[in-house]
Amino acid sequence: MNTRNLIGYSYLPELGNKFNAVDPALGVDLPGDFYAASLSEADAAVNLADKAFAVYRNIGKTKKAAFLRSIADEIIAIGDTLIERAMSESGLPAPRLQGERGRTTNQLYMFADLLDEGSWVEAIVDTAMPDRKPLPRADIRKMMVPIGPAVVFGASNFPMAFSVAGGDTAAALASGCPVIVKAHPAHPGTSALVAEAIKKAAEKNDIPEGVFSILYDNGYAVGEALVKHPKTKIVTFTGSLKGGMALLKMARERDEPIPVFAEMGSINPVLLMPQALENRAEELAKTYTDSITMSAGQFCTNPGLLLAVKSAGLDRFKQTLAEGIANINSATMLTPGICANFDKLSKGMLASPNVSIIGHSDKLNAEKVNQGVAIVTEITAAAFLADEKYKEEVFGPYSMLVVADDMAQLEQVIDSLHGQLTATVMAEKEELAAYKNITDKLANLAGRVILNNPPTGVEVGNAIQHGGPFPSTSDSRFTSVGTSSIKRFVRPVCWQNWSDDLLPDELKTGNPLNIWRLFNNEWTK
Repeated sequence: MNTRNLIGYSYLPELGNKFNAVDPALGVDLPGDFYAASLSEADAAVNLADKAFAVYRNIGKTKKAAFLRSIADEIIAIGDTLIERAMSESGLPAPRLQGERGRTTNQLYMFADLLDEGSWVEAIVDTAMPDRKPLPRADIRKMMVPIGPAVVFGASNFPMAFSVAGGDTAAALASGCPVIVKAHPAHPGTSALVAEAIKKAAEKNDIPEGVFSILYDNGYAVGEALVKHPKTKIVTFTGSLKGGMALLKMARERDEPIPVFAEMGSINPVLLMPQALENRAEELAKTYTDSITMSAGQFCTNPGLLLAVKSAGLDRFKQTLAEGIANINSATMLTPGICANFDKLSKGMLASPNVSIIGHSDKLNAEKVNQGVAIVTEITAAAFLADEKYKEEVFGPYSMLVVADDMAQLEQVIDSLHGQLTATVMAEKEELAAYKNITDKLANLAGRVILNNPPTGVEVGNAIQHGGPFPSTSDSRFTSVGTSSIKRFVRPVCWQNWSDDLLPDELKTGNPLNIWRLFNNEWTK
């Protein structure tokens, strides 16, 4: 594990403020001294990325695909060392991290396949019409091209899949954009191991130096410098609303404003329909016991809000949920700061006279620190509607049940909610038609609308949408997961009246890449 800052192919001297990763379960420093990068090093990383962009943007799809596959292969080659370090830095169990490593490598292979196929560039060709009346039409051809150097902020809750070689990096590199990663200070060792894998893959595939760099900092100075650098063209971030809004503000105040694609939080409402509760209250309670507490509730899609109308079925649901939550063992949270914030926010909710406890875990692991103890609370719809504070995300094993007097009041609750990553309906088939207006509202509210599945678990594929209206993300038109996430890193460019030999291969009349194109208003290869 090389703990030094990496710019291109060069590891930098060990200078600057030193810090160590912390084992959140034991509260002790882990081996490996990391050094905060300097502002001059941040400047050098972006300048080198800009230089590399001039070459990398024009590298053929086959070579870029081979690079991505090589990164995945190198990550796999690290073996158990990567899992053990990630466990020590995150407190997450081995099976969860093994699955996350698989997700990380699989999405690299997925983007390589996307490049091989090639149609993602959305090529459109309108050939010349010199005899068109009243005016002739010039030859016009359009496709997506990469924007430029991208700054990727690692996320706390996914030390691999939303980190150094995670989905943002994979999509950016696939598009033709160089990447500078600002490593998350909670898992610098995991980041260093993966960064070394990317470096090896880049060298093996003769990728221009500067296409990838990684910088460390346990503060904010380096991240701010990267966002404000005039040659940075795009920023991605997964984290808190406060952090995302700070980056958006920096990017908008630049002389040249740039896009920041920030995922900033969601309470992911779950609508428990009356007939579903009547027919399967106990089953639903067990499902949501698991979903609320999985990985100490530290998922962006954690079901933080349950919505229902009071009924006998709801009473059964609450009883089973209370029993299930009471039997959930406490779990190590990702960082001391996240644990402290969870404790503060959950206690703040309970301090309200309008909030009562449905279920609370009795199984605290006193041998470890930074333990998240599961809790589910209850509030009336009237009280929920009266105060915005109840809509605040409590990041951790927490959920709030909002109980309405009738469906009309429940609809008022839905109308009051802000943008979400997900919205879920647990319903019987016959209920869906009867309440279509409510399900339509959920589609306006969220990026992913789920029927009879919990929101936790995000499929990485072509059809997935992981992004929703503000404040869940900064731009609901885009996703941070799946092949469509590549669209964040590109922009359309139109070539008008160019001879065929000077056009990109994607736009040449003969279609040498054999990709799908809209050619004179007809989809064809």
